[in-house]
Amino acid sequence: MLRGNLEYKMASVMKRHWDPAHGSGLPRRDRQGCEYAAYVPDPLMARRIALDGLVAADVADAEAAVARFNLEAVALADSEALARLLLRAEAVGSSRVEGLEIGARRLLRAEAARAAGDEPSDVTAEEILGNISAMAWATESVANADVITVEHLLEIHRRLLAGTRLAERGGRIRVDQNWIGGSSFNPCSATFIPPPPEQVPALLEDLCTFCNQDGLPAIAQAAIAHAQFETIHPFDDGNGRTGRALIHVVLRRRGLAPRVLPPVSLILATWAADYVSALTDTRYVGDASSPAAHDGLNRWVALFATATRRAVTDVEAYEEEIRLLRTAWRARLGQVRRNSATDLLLSALPGTPIITVGGAVQLIHRTFQATNAAMTRLVEAGVLTQVKIGRRNRAFEAPELIEAFTNLERRAASPAGDAQASPPSRLTPRR
Repeated sequence: MLRGNLEYKMASVMKRHWDPAHGSGLPRRDRQGCEYAAYVPDPLMARRIALDGLVAADVADAEAAVARFNLEAVALADSEALARLLLRAEAVGSSRVEGLEIGARRLLRAEAARAAGDEPSDVTAEEILGNISAMAWATESVANADVITVEHLLEIHRRLLAGTRLAERGGRIRVDQNWIGGSSFNPCSATFIPPPPEQVPALLEDLCTFCNQDGLPAIAQAAIAHAQFETIHPFDDGNGRTGRALIHVVLRRRGLAPRVLPPVSLILATWAADYVSALTDTRYVGDASSPAAHDGLNRWVALFATATRRAVTDVEAYEEEIRLLRTAWRARLGQVRRNSATDLLLSALPGTPIITVGGAVQLIHRTFQATNAAMTRLVEAGVLTQVKIGRRNRAFEAPELIEAFTNLERRAASPAGDAQASPPSRLTPRR
């Protein structure tokens, strides 16, 4: 049974009046009152969801691509390294949708500095690192829980905002009306107004119940869950990033992506206009069985499935680039003894392209002396370069790996999936 107050039987709008904030010192146009309409979606558990034949085929293709990649991603001896890299790429893409731009080297150096105990100084990097932390916890803890709960969603959000200027709002369902677009001070000219706050708890309970079902293909379930979360917009800030983390919770919970997750947000950031448009199309008014409701949902699921399949294609190209790079490294180094510190570092580096000696010791579980000797050998072979991170810490970076990571981002930003033949359609890091 749903908690909260769902006073409707089909998707609708609720008419409300906005009272101006008198004496606020704002310009007259921002102090105006108005009538506005907050959108309240159908509970998902009350809907009958049907996919068109072509959309179902798109979903099947995407699921086959994700499953195949999880089975066949063997070019990296350490599959956890690939998983860490793709989690980082997904967090970067998800943050980019929200306008948080950062290059790979800057993010990786901030990550290494934080691991070394430096106080954070890069606000943007800290926000994205928070996103990585939240997604890592979500895909490891929430996806393996018996059921997904509202409390899990709150914890993802809390971790996302931890350490930011909005940390005190983390993990708290909003108690005020929010809106998207228009003025920052009233909803009078907003492009979309989510449900009133009193409707949010019950809608979140319904969403979690939907996420715990197994009746739909995993890709379709993840797409619909994400669209519903974005429509509910339950938080004051961080809704998009939390909602995209939910995508991967569903995919892992359903067993489709047990090892590595496709960085679908890198593609959604490239297709931003279509992404927003397709989400908007899911917000019908009236009966869930209406043509508008059916067509809107199918358009969104088709776009999401296509983005997922494209993400896998781009990652496969990245994996091949890493495989060739590791082969070249071993050719430079000559003989490398199996399970030596050098061998283990070569396998682990793709997941941690910038690392300190202490961090490497923890990563490969070898002595400081053996690890330091291995890193010296990699420096001499041109695999690693010594750099300074934070205020005083020494680290080592693999420039060719950072270049490969940048190529992945640029490939994802290209409409055709080839940054040389089809230039990126959005801001990307320089090569």
